[in-house]
Amino acid sequence: MYASYQHPHPASRTSTSSTNTSNSSQGGYVVRNSGDVPTAVRNLLLSTKDLTKTLTQWSVGQVSETQVSDVYVQIGTDFNAAIQAFANWRIDLSDIHSVPKDLRTVLEQCLAEDPSPEVLAMFMPEVRQIIVRLLRGLQSKQEAWRTRRGAPYDSR
Repeated sequence: MYASYQHPHPASRTSTSSTNTSNSSQGGYVVRNSGDVPTAVRNLLLSTKDLTKTLTQWSVGQVSETQVSDVYVQIGTDFNAAIQAFANWRIDLSDIHSVPKDLRTVLEQCLAEDPSPEVLAMFMPEVRQIIVRLLRGLQSKQEAWRTRRGAPYDSR
């Protein structure tokens, strides 16, 4: 049901390449260079918002499991982009690396049930808890990024 999600390879986490430049917009997400922390965080936050909306729609039969899965895959893509963006500033996000796996586990349990608002009510607290952990982790790392961004280039 779910496309495979992989954590970034450790070697890629230390990459400082930011030649991936595009100002194209796809599905409301702006793609810029891989070191663009604000855009990466924004896209990840939008993905998590899309997930809660899509789960609500799933619970009343407006969208399919596949559509929920697609949003989960987008979260994985945006999560990897955020990991890379922070890694370009040598900021480690390993404390939130389990978020996609944790989210996948609860989504699989939820989607194994027949869609209903009651089923969603059972699983949404855990989904929200995982998202809050992600948001708190990103918030603390953004503070580190702001500090590093203001530092001279050599100290990155």
